Amino acid sequence: MMKKLLTTVAVAGAMVTTPALAQDAAFDRLPAPVEQGEELEGEAGLIIALLAAAAVIAGIIIATGTDNADEQLPASP
Repeated sequence: MMKKLLTTVAVAGAMVTTPALAQDAAFDRLPAPVEQGEELEGEAGLIIALLAAAAVIAGIIIATGTDNADEQLPASP
Protein backbone atom coordinates (compact mmCIF):
# COMPACT_ATOMS: atom_id res chain seq x y z
CA MET A 1 0.00 0.00 0.00
CA MET A 2 2.83 2.39 0.88
CA LYS A 3 4.63 1.66 -2.41
CA LYS A 4 1.49 2.53 -4.38
CA LEU A 5 1.09 5.81 -2.47
CA LEU A 6 4.72 6.81 -3.02
CA THR A 7 4.46 5.98 -6.73
CA THR A 8 1.30 8.07 -7.04
CA VAL A 9 2.92 11.02 -5.26
CA ALA A 10 6.04 10.78 -7.46
CA VAL A 11 3.99 10.69 -10.67
CA ALA A 12 1.84 13.59 -9.55
CA GLY A 13 4.93 15.63 -8.73
CA ALA A 14 6.46 14.87 -12.12
CA MET A 15 3.24 15.89 -13.88
CA VAL A 16 3.19 19.20 -12.02
CA THR A 17 6.85 20.14 -12.52
CA THR A 18 7.36 19.06 -16.15
CA PRO A 19 5.31 21.87 -17.80
CA ALA A 20 6.95 24.47 -15.58
CA LEU A 21 10.43 23.27 -16.51
CA ALA A 22 9.53 23.14 -20.21
CA GLN A 23 8.18 26.68 -20.06
CA ASP A 24 11.42 27.97 -18.53
CA ALA A 25 13.49 26.23 -21.22
CA ALA A 26 11.38 27.69 -24.04
CA PHE A 27 11.77 31.21 -22.65
CA ASP A 28 15.47 31.34 -23.52
CA ARG A 29 14.93 30.79 -27.25
CA LEU A 30 13.84 33.76 -29.32
CA PRO A 31 12.30 33.55 -32.79
CA ALA A 32 14.36 34.56 -35.79
CA PRO A 33 13.38 37.82 -37.48
CA VAL A 34 11.39 37.49 -40.70
CA GLU A 35 12.61 39.60 -43.59
CA GLN A 36 9.86 38.88 -46.09
CA GLY A 37 6.58 37.45 -44.96
CA GLU A 38 4.18 35.66 -47.24
CA GLU A 39 1.04 37.53 -48.10
CA LEU A 40 -1.83 35.09 -47.91
CA GLU A 41 -4.59 37.65 -48.10
CA GLY A 42 -6.95 38.27 -50.96
CA GLU A 43 -9.79 36.71 -52.92
CA ALA A 44 -8.38 33.17 -52.87
CA GLY A 45 -8.97 32.81 -49.13
CA LEU A 46 -12.64 33.66 -49.50
CA ILE A 47 -13.08 31.19 -52.36
CA ILE A 48 -11.37 28.41 -50.39
CA ALA A 49 -13.55 29.12 -47.34
CA LEU A 50 -16.71 28.98 -49.46
CA LEU A 51 -15.64 25.72 -51.11
CA ALA A 52 -14.84 24.20 -47.71
CA ALA A 53 -18.24 25.25 -46.35
CA ALA A 54 -19.97 23.79 -49.42
CA ALA A 55 -18.05 20.51 -48.96
CA VAL A 56 -19.10 20.27 -45.30
CA ILE A 57 -22.74 20.96 -46.14
CA ALA A 58 -22.68 18.43 -48.99
CA GLY A 59 -21.13 15.83 -46.68
CA ILE A 60 -23.84 16.36 -44.08
CA ILE A 61 -26.58 16.08 -46.70
CA ILE A 62 -25.07 12.90 -48.16
CA ALA A 63 -24.59 11.34 -44.71
CA THR A 64 -28.10 12.08 -43.46
CA GLY A 65 -30.15 11.92 -46.65
CA THR A 66 -31.73 8.81 -48.17
CA ASP A 67 -32.39 8.23 -51.85
CA ASN A 68 -35.35 5.92 -51.30
CA ALA A 69 -38.18 7.47 -49.29
CA ASP A 70 -39.85 4.05 -48.86
CA GLU A 71 -36.78 2.53 -47.24
CA GLN A 72 -37.55 1.04 -43.84
CA LEU A 73 -35.04 1.63 -41.08
CA PRO A 74 -34.15 -1.31 -38.83
CA ALA A 75 -36.03 -1.49 -35.55
CA SER A 76 -35.75 -3.55 -32.40
CA PRO A 77 -38.28 -6.36 -32.01
